[in-house]
Amino acid sequence: MKESQSYRISNGSHRFLAQSDEDPESYCWAPIHNIDNLKAANDSQGSHLAVKTFTQYCTLESSSGTSSNPVQNSSSSVSFSPNGSPSSQPETQSYLTYQHLSPDNFCGSPVSHSCLTDDTDDLRHKIRELESVMQGTDSDFPEMYNISNQVEQNEVSLEGDNWGRLMDMLSASDLKGLLFICAQAVAENDKSTTEWLISELRQLVSVSGDPLQRLSAYMLEGLVAKMASSGSSIYKALRCKEPASAELFSYMHILYEICPYFKFGYMSANGAIAEAVKDESVVHIIDFQIVQGAQWMILIHALSTRPGGPPKMRITAIDDSTSAYARGGGLEIVGLRLSKIAESCKVPFEFNAVDTSVAEVQLEDLGVRPGEAIAVNFALMLHHMPDESVGSQTPNHRDRLLRLTKSLSPNVVTLVEQELNTNTAPFYSRFVETFNYYMAVFESLDVTLPREHKERINVEQHCLARDIVNVIACDGPERVERHEMLGKWRSRFTMAGFRPYPLSPLVNSTIKALLQNYSEKFTLEERDGALYLGWMDKAMISSCAWR
Repeated sequence: MKESQSYRISNGSHRFLAQSDEDPESYCWAPIHNIDNLKAANDSQGSHLAVKTFTQYCTLESSSGTSSNPVQNSSSSVSFSPNGSPSSQPETQSYLTYQHLSPDNFCGSPVSHSCLTDDTDDLRHKIRELESVMQGTDSDFPEMYNISNQVEQNEVSLEGDNWGRLMDMLSASDLKGLLFICAQAVAENDKSTTEWLISELRQLVSVSGDPLQRLSAYMLEGLVAKMASSGSSIYKALRCKEPASAELFSYMHILYEICPYFKFGYMSANGAIAEAVKDESVVHIIDFQIVQGAQWMILIHALSTRPGGPPKMRITAIDDSTSAYARGGGLEIVGLRLSKIAESCKVPFEFNAVDTSVAEVQLEDLGVRPGEAIAVNFALMLHHMPDESVGSQTPNHRDRLLRLTKSLSPNVVTLVEQELNTNTAPFYSRFVETFNYYMAVFESLDVTLPREHKERINVEQHCLARDIVNVIACDGPERVERHEMLGKWRSRFTMAGFRPYPLSPLVNSTIKALLQNYSEKFTLEERDGALYLGWMDKAMISSCAWR
């Protein structure tokens, strides 16, 4: 096995994927059956809190405004150095450069309560059983479920300790602790406790506060939606509240520029593709979610500088509704843009737009021809495909697409995905995993985009909040954000008949250069032929290739 390499974009040593300082389960205790019972148990000590009426469930409004960063869709320049300035690239790394031309996009069954008995030992046993069912264990998800800070749960009695601990959290305004306890109450379907905690949490969260306050605001709405069984309604409402397409395009562009997540994925995938087709005369790229096409603008320019002349290039593109809305039209807009760039670079080019959804794509839609080298690109899209865990009535398009791709005998297949498990983890574990992941995202935004920036709320609401609500509030086919860890993706690709295609060391070194333009808290790790982009001690995005 190849030895893992870890890089810190600063001086000093660094260990990637170290355990978190705080343990999320330290906020968990034995199930609270009803907040009124706890209040009654403490009336003798003078404790009293009224359960507030639960009336609102959506506070995701933010002031609308015109973007202060208008996007220029110019195609006059297609090659930029890692610092963003135009340059002439050496052939050895031209396919890894990036540009600022265009942005790309970036509900479980409740557990029933234990029956109370007069036997104290029996009660404790039932409580432990419920905790075990609700929390799950790492062994249930050996590769897919990877909350790094799981520890033994503290046993807390129902009589007084829970109440005192909760009051301490309220006094200290412990937002994270209260949020996790509220999630636990939702997992138990404890409505009175949930409603009371939500009323308290609303006073602590803010979409214009620090990263914890901002993330908690959206996480809280997810809990409210799940408790009200309205996850689908809120998810759809957020879609209906999307700004005008030009504004959404601008917000996506801001997110694309201020964080290296997308550039990391595109650069690493381009590196693998360029290496795999370096001696081919006809290259056919199949992109299952082309978004705005920024990734291929860079590759077209790179291939134009290839010794001996560029290959003939074909791109088959599948669209998604969010990208189509943001660009204000269909794939013909992307095709025209790429055709103009290819013409300016003197690269023979052909564009094939597939007029169907990803889930319905069949072999004949892809227009494969004999004698062409095929590269298939899965960039931040496979997690939207349902799999066997969704239900017996839902087709497993996730594995079907991989089998379809394998039948093409491609030269290379690239995979870029977020490193978290929101697919099969039980609700509370999914909530903790989502919190930990997006906390890192919001912290990275806080470093690169000033908190007082007038568009920051719009970027977070329109590019991130909807996904967060979907993960927390929705179940079954309505939960479309179903991420998996790279370990699970490896299993799927292997079962489909693929073998790993290690990324070139040049990809690693070029991405390290890219990260020099961002916060030193961004990290890069190479492990088993794959690359991981991280924020501090947490892996955020993984990139790998197969054939």
